[in-house]
Amino acid sequence: MQRGNGKWYWFAILFVLLYLPAVIHDVAVSDRSVPEQCALVLLLLVYGVGWVVAPRWLWSSGSENVNTLICLALTAVGLIVVFWLGMSYSGLLVYVVSTVAVVLPPWRAILIDGSVIAALAATMYFQQDLSVDGDRIATLFSIALGMLAVGRMIRANRALSAAQEEIAALARTEERNRLARDLHDVLGHSLTTITLKTGVARRLLENSSVDRALEEIREVEHLTRQALNDVRTTVSGYREVSLSAEVVGARAALRAAGVEADLPHAVDNVRPELQTVFGYVLREAITNVLRHAAATRCSVRLGDTWLEVRDNGRGAGVGTPGTGLAGLRERLAPHGGTVLAGPAPDGGYRLRAEVTA
Repeated sequence: MQRGNGKWYWFAILFVLLYLPAVIHDVAVSDRSVPEQCALVLLLLVYGVGWVVAPRWLWSSGSENVNTLICLALTAVGLIVVFWLGMSYSGLLVYVVSTVAVVLPPWRAILIDGSVIAALAATMYFQQDLSVDGDRIATLFSIALGMLAVGRMIRANRALSAAQEEIAALARTEERNRLARDLHDVLGHSLTTITLKTGVARRLLENSSVDRALEEIREVEHLTRQALNDVRTTVSGYREVSLSAEVVGARAALRAAGVEADLPHAVDNVRPELQTVFGYVLREAITNVLRHAAATRCSVRLGDTWLEVRDNGRGAGVGTPGTGLAGLRERLAPHGGTVLAGPAPDGGYRLRAEVTA
């Protein structure tokens, strides 16, 4: 049973403890035969224990058919007890109408509770006892309606809780995807550049060009610190990519790799709302040129709603489509953008990102 329904459960136990002992006492002091008294007391105990224990099963069970059978069985026990004791004890059936109305779907609850009330009314009518017990019928009918509303509210709350849990799970999944995508973009570019510069520094040291090697090592140190800062801000969710900064970084990375860079000197012609996402595109494209293309020349062109990167390499692009290219498509999707990537007709590789105006 759910935590939110605990108070109803304990209220039901209290109600049974207050009412059933009085009925058992009436049976015990009546002039009925001992076997009849024993049978009635046993039925009352079964009925009371059933309505105390049943709610825990009914709330946790996933089968409406099983719940209906349990309710029907306990309802039958209650009707037998009331018909045996007399209509003056029809108040015992408050357990039936309340629990059934709360637990079962509305149409099943209405059918069972309606049948119980109709059976009681018919019995009282034929016994010509409606003037005495008619108020009990009205009370049971009112309780059934009220508890039907309570049951509907409880089911709505349970559905809302389930929806909230599902939304939370989706949010966690989306956040994990965001971290994976951002870390791929950040570390992929930074580590590629660091690897290239470290190789340049090693070759310079081998050629005794200490001053230039030290300059490359200083840049590696700067890139390492920048990568560490990017990782921290990415995890914190506050990282923003600047297209202008990515152009500067791309020029430095291509120069370190010995690739001739033909890059724009300004990015003002790109729409402001697209500069961040195009920054990611440029970073991933340059990383792929450095990793896979073996190119000697790379050019970048920008428009207000498009970005294109070309190289004269061997026509190889994204090494792992599930991370790089798929990540770019995810970033462009909210803007209605697309990514086209593949070997260029005149050789080399071409990546173009465009947002429909």
